[in-house]
Amino acid sequence: MSKKNLFKQALAGDKPLYGLWQGIPDSTVAEIGAGAGFDWLLVDAEHGPFDLRSVMSHLQAIESYNVPALVRPAEGSTALIKQLLDIGAQTLLVPMVDTAEQATQIVKAAKYPPAGIRGLGTSMARAANWNRDVNYLQTANDNICVIVQIETLLGLKNIKEIVAVEGVDAIFIGPSDLSAAMGHVGNPGHPEVVSAIENGFKIIQDAGKHPGVLAVNKELADKYVRAGARFVGVGVDAALLANATRQLALQFTSSENEVETAGY
Repeated sequence: MSKKNLFKQALAGDKPLYGLWQGIPDSTVAEIGAGAGFDWLLVDAEHGPFDLRSVMSHLQAIESYNVPALVRPAEGSTALIKQLLDIGAQTLLVPMVDTAEQATQIVKAAKYPPAGIRGLGTSMARAANWNRDVNYLQTANDNICVIVQIETLLGLKNIKEIVAVEGVDAIFIGPSDLSAAMGHVGNPGHPEVVSAIENGFKIIQDAGKHPGVLAVNKELADKYVRAGARFVGVGVDAALLANATRQLALQFTSSENEVETAGY
């Protein structure tokens, strides 16, 4: 039996989906995130130090928790998309998409012919249970979810054309790079950035597609949901660990160290 894309199915529902970014390439961290109660997880192979094996280990660790796993590759090349789909990724969030032509090529890379150009290699593909899933070739295209990420001024300028590409299921607007492009580096919550993202959501929704965003601030995440965001990344594993360990250390070391230093 071919595996259904739970994330793609959930996108068709009417409630917002909240997810956790996973950038630490250790499958134990993946299991911790998978058991936390999020609607989805994203394996970030763009900024996290992942290779194909560690992405696959994350997918294997997450799968038993029945939580959809998205994968963000380093870039959207045809060869890399084929490899990620073969190891079991069903939903790809491809970064730095600036034009409809790029989006079209990404969709083609993710689909088997005649809809696309994905190469057939199911005897070596975990996704096809190494050819034991006799229906995989016939059902794979329907179970692939393609999300393209807009995060530049050029991408924002071309958003209407990008969102109109057949086979693009959702558009994710990346606030960090977009804020830098707009002259507000390090400040993704700047009002001008937020306004641009919300305007983008309207265009995406008008085209019948699903908007998404990353917002680790609860107030901002709620604001984006009210503006139409269907899926929102609300945390990053590495940042959560860094912040929690720093806060714990400060509870025990900060004031004492300041006093001792002053005494010297």
